[in-house]
Amino acid sequence: MSHTNQIWIMHVDMDAFFAAIEQRDNPDYRNRPVVVGARPGGRGVVATCSYEARRFGIHSAMPISEAWRRCPGAVYLRPDMRRYAAVSRQIMQMLGEISPLVEPVSIDEAYLDVSGQERLVGPPQEIARQTKARILETVSLSCSIGVGPNRLIAKLASESGKPNGLTVVGAGQVEAFLDPLPVSELCGVGRRTGRILDRLGIAKVRQLRGYPLQMLIQHLGEKAGRGLYAQARGMASHRVGVRSARKSISKETTFAEDVRQQSLLRSRLQRLSAEVGRLARYKGVSGQVVTLKLRLAGFETHTRQRRLVSPVDTDDLIFATAWRLYQESQLVGRSVRLIGVGLSDFEHGPHSEDLFESTPERQMVRQRRKQVFKTLDEVAAKFDSALLTRGFHGKEK
Repeated sequence: MSHTNQIWIMHVDMDAFFAAIEQRDNPDYRNRPVVVGARPGGRGVVATCSYEARRFGIHSAMPISEAWRRCPGAVYLRPDMRRYAAVSRQIMQMLGEISPLVEPVSIDEAYLDVSGQERLVGPPQEIARQTKARILETVSLSCSIGVGPNRLIAKLASESGKPNGLTVVGAGQVEAFLDPLPVSELCGVGRRTGRILDRLGIAKVRQLRGYPLQMLIQHLGEKAGRGLYAQARGMASHRVGVRSARKSISKETTFAEDVRQQSLLRSRLQRLSAEVGRLARYKGVSGQVVTLKLRLAGFETHTRQRRLVSPVDTDDLIFATAWRLYQESQLVGRSVRLIGVGLSDFEHGPHSEDLFESTPERQMVRQRRKQVFKTLDEVAAKFDSALLTRGFHGKEK
């Protein structure tokens, strides 16, 4: 069979990425259950875990308390996002050498359009094999790869072979590949949709394909009904390209115990603002909207936003705005379970200096501020980002 004119989309998904990096970098962790996420005893969740840990039924987004109950002997680690991001950049750079059309969709996965490379490299199986070999050579980590005629099939194919899998699905094999899959594997099938499909007696994609479009719309709504009708037939976009810019940057923390103490809330918000500012400067963006998020006892959640005169990327201006939102929120004095801060409505480049008038004195202030944050970012890159933050002046109310 000739593949010359066929579209081939490749989905590369790293295996247990965070945990695999920890096992790679620490020989003592190899062949042991490793859980990356919150510390045991806290309220957080599992970010990811090694395949050894998955044998105990541990999975991403599981409460850390449940993970500990299932496997108290696992290695529990806090995420080191800076280290993981550095490995991700190595991988994405290497993927760019395989195809000019690469679309990272998260820190550990990407789509590539490898159509037309058969003459240069060989069939899709060989392209994927070489990609796996280069990733292993570059970062000493395994990945799972799926190749298909569109994004949906490529992603489902990569998931079907995990870990360290390689699955190619040609255009003529799509329905046979989809037929035995549980409908829960399809995009958009969450708990609510899953319950409806279960009531309809639809467990496999083969059964889903037998339902008329109008009946699916009647039970699931217009968007979900049409979406699942198309997926059951393997219909999806094959477009791969640069993703739209990140819409927001946010950081939040959940307290081990509910907090009312103003000084602790202020200190934590200050640190979160520093992390948001640091990430904004790293991304080369400034945001004009600051968002405060508060979750109270009983999961009662509130958000407050303020649009600034000019975009900002500095910790102190982000913090000052967020703290003011808290003070004006009429929630002061109530017990706080989670606090977070976000920055959105981005422009590229640092613009926080636009808040000052262009006098020589203001220009000197701008330069000093710029140097302060440059120094903070350099220290954060070299050491633990939590070790150094800028002091904030101002009276607590």
